[in-house]
Amino acid sequence: MANSPQSKKRAKQNEKRFAVNKARRSRIRTYLRKVEEAIASGDKDAAATALRAAQPELMRGVTKGVFHKNTASRKMSRLSARIKSLA
Repeated sequence: MANSPQSKKRAKQNEKRFAVNKARRSRIRTYLRKVEEAIASGDKDAAATALRAAQPELMRGVTKGVFHKNTASRKMSRLSARIKSLA
């Protein structure tokens, strides 16, 4: 348990940051799930549209420190390859 005022403040800040990051991660996963569902349904146009919507969210997660840059790039690459193979 935090004892000093500094560690109490730090613990409070960590809780707030955790909540913000959790919301961001959840939002990004929702966008990625929409892409996955469009791919599963076989609708190439819908999947491409969903991917274009997901890309800025994913990259925003990178700049905010929720995801590593390479992780986001890998997800984008794999999803776009799967969409390209739908035709």
